[in-house]
Amino acid sequence: MKKTIIFTFLMLISVTVFAQEKNKKLTMEVDGKCEMCKMRIEKAALGVKGVKYALWDIPSHQLSLIIDERKTDPMKIKTALVTVGHDTKELKATEEAYNSVHPCCKYREDNKNGSKEH
Repeated sequence: MKKTIIFTFLMLISVTVFAQEKNKKLTMEVDGKCEMCKMRIEKAALGVKGVKYALWDIPSHQLSLIIDERKTDPMKIKTALVTVGHDTKELKATEEAYNSVHPCCKYREDNKNGSKEH
């Protein structure tokens, strides 16, 4: 009986630990400017298998995510973002992808920190 109780307790702990590893919250910086950027960024992130939640904040440029780490990783999400024309700290959108965004979404021209791309 004692072994059964211990076994059941250990199984419950392992299931709880496994469930906690399934969903991970993370944030990343993504360049953009407006509501159209917000919709494009969130749609691209949610299009990656394993992304359960995506919310991009316009003023801070922070993309908040909940992901299933068994199905995706941050680099897959960043790759999807640059594909639709939005830079991240690690990856930059190609000129072709960047030029595909609406003219009001051109965030590189507004970059005031001296790293303006040409």
